Amino acid sequence: MQFFHGPQAKIAFMDYEPTGPDLQEPILLIHGFASNHAVNWVNTLWVKTLTHAGRRVIAMDNRGHGQSEKLYVADDYATPKMAEDARALLDWLNIDRADVMGYSMGARITAFLAAAHPERTRSIILGGLGHHLVAGVGLPMGIADAMEAPSLEALTDPFQRMFRAFAEQTKSDLRALAACIRGSRQTLSEEDLRSLLTPALVAVGDKDDVAGDGKLLASMLPNGLSLDIPGRDHNLAVGDKVYKQGVLEFLATRP
Repeated sequence: MQFFHGPQAKIAFMDYEPTGPDLQEPILLIHGFASNHAVNWVNTLWVKTLTHAGRRVIAMDNRGHGQSEKLYVADDYATPKMAEDARALLDWLNIDRADVMGYSMGARITAFLAAAHPERTRSIILGGLGHHLVAGVGLPMGIADAMEAPSLEALTDPFQRMFRAFAEQTKSDLRALAACIRGSRQTLSEEDLRSLLTPALVAVGDKDDVAGDGKLLASMLPNGLSLDIPGRDHNLAVGDKVYKQGVLEFLATRP
């Protein structure tokens, strides 16, 4: 694990060299809420898939997650600030442009990064996030309450139980996650998306009841494509082979 000091927090990341012929096209991976780079991208074999395809892979732990610094004020998790962590990591590694793939909250961060710094993103892949990037605020606020509950057994709502159980499984800092949910609720406008010319792939499971409509989001992006991940909900879509194949094809054909 490597570390650098971002604009506001110490950020952990891994830098994987390609195992196939180097395409000289690095990709930055940004994980979802309550996850970390290993759970989201290593355990699901994404890193292996992408490095075998000849890509340098940089996978970061978002602030408040994994081995990155934990912050406890909601405003510190505003999505534009988290996007600046990603931009600062590219600066640290002297990477001028990268493909960027995020999942769920990581996709929201990816979209904000591309909107603020389009010159840094060769393409973006928004996994597990549809039109809730525009019409919605991501995960419901009740998830923060779930993080602060005295125990998993104290929760009865299935959605709250699911995310609390996942947070415990990933050994996350629950207080930091509660602040993150309360702070990272920004949206982009449809006008913002219409002006975003970066090639984009929107990949959402067809049983995902968290992300919102992926086709609708893709239609708002001038160079947006939609990928349905069949038979998968929000959690199970992450490592799906259709998702992986669709991303590889997108990366091979985007400008």
